[in-house]
Amino acid sequence: MYLELDGQGPRYAQLIRALKAAILDGRYAAGVRLPPSRALARELDLSRNTVLAAYEQLQAEGFLLGRVGSGSFVANVGARAPRKIGGTALVAPLAGFARRALANTDRRHLPGHQHHDLRYNLQYGVPLTNPLLASAWRREIARAGERMPPDYPEAQGWAALREQVCDYLQRRRGVPVAPEDVLIVNGTQQAFSLAARVLLEAGDEVALEDPHYRGARQVFAAAGAHVRGCRVDGEGLVPSALPRGARLAVVTPSHQFPTGALLPLARRVELLDWAARERTWIIEDDYDGEFRYGGRPLAALKSLDRDGRVIYIGSFSKALFPALRLGYMVLPSSLRDAFAAAKWLEDRGSNTLEQVALANFMADGGFERHLRRAALALRARRTAMLEGIARHARGALEVVDSTAGMHLTAWLVHANHGQCERLVAHARGKGLGLYTITPYCLRPPPRPGLVLGYAGLPPADIEAALRLLGRCLRELGLAQ
Repeated sequence: MYLELDGQGPRYAQLIRALKAAILDGRYAAGVRLPPSRALARELDLSRNTVLAAYEQLQAEGFLLGRVGSGSFVANVGARAPRKIGGTALVAPLAGFARRALANTDRRHLPGHQHHDLRYNLQYGVPLTNPLLASAWRREIARAGERMPPDYPEAQGWAALREQVCDYLQRRRGVPVAPEDVLIVNGTQQAFSLAARVLLEAGDEVALEDPHYRGARQVFAAAGAHVRGCRVDGEGLVPSALPRGARLAVVTPSHQFPTGALLPLARRVELLDWAARERTWIIEDDYDGEFRYGGRPLAALKSLDRDGRVIYIGSFSKALFPALRLGYMVLPSSLRDAFAAAKWLEDRGSNTLEQVALANFMADGGFERHLRRAALALRARRTAMLEGIARHARGALEVVDSTAGMHLTAWLVHANHGQCERLVAHARGKGLGLYTITPYCLRPPPRPGLVLGYAGLPPADIEAALRLLGRCLRELGLAQ
């Protein structure tokens, strides 16, 4: 309990004044229990009799209530609310980075942090709930706690986890990689942040697919880069739309976000030729490459990289759960030291306990067993969404063909952008969460669309959600 005595007069009188001021200022609210007299005497280096005398006087004046056997409590004396610390006035102007970060961040629109009152939420980024994974992860954390070294972590990442990442990528994504190429990071967002620090100067140009993952745009804009959108069609990024002089390009070739397109081999080769010719870097964001439901996927773009221009990013947020802030970067040898140094300066390394637990989980086969179960569950949910759209929104929504991931993109056939926004608001009032594609675009798309996440709902709820969506479309005259 912090109290500052003013040094004027008897110490019990100083204590009375200090307690009165704290109560009247609202620092100690009505009903708060004050420390026992012995404890407060030790803390303030006073005699217990001094504290008792002060408590008795304050009780007599009505500031405290004494309860036999319970202690002394602050009375309701109509004190004003506690003063806010800091307020809104700034001592000095914000730095340019802070101003840009505030301009590019909206905490109201984070997945999992909005619309908790909705009965059916089709928001992308809501995780798949798996009780078996929760139980397995608790066991791994307990095991890791017994063998975790207490020292600072290795900035590049726990060696055993980097080895497991290499084994996984070589088998599942065709990426040739050695442990020294891998940097463990706190999720995809930190990977983008480190790339901005290591590769960009303010004013550099960054090429993004349009539409694209909004978190990447926010990071690079906050770093002072000029973000340029590049056209996407039914086959993903159009390489001829890539600009001259860009310092960095971010692509999602295995499952374009959010349209779902798969970049064909010819375009991948053209993209790599562009990077070599322009001497620029490519970030390949393989955000949900674990979940595919049809056809044989192409190997990762990184597997074709012969000039050391591609930085490959993967995350465990989608594969496991978003609260696990772990991901990885596969770096060209020319960039390894610079990224490791930036990581060390930023946070001294990712959480060792979780890295050890994840390495064990992968080594024991638990990770891939979970992926198989999750893929089956997601396939069933995807099927329920496709069937629900066909049943309840036929002719009103045009679904982009996608055989991977945790979401679908659907274009509205008979609506403009204003009508799409009214549909979102109308559905929200009926307990259905819908989300437009517009926030993922630098320029408004030629027609309105919805990004429909299906990971967070079981198939029966997805069917009910699509039935409600169909009703909302009909009520607004957007469907037959």
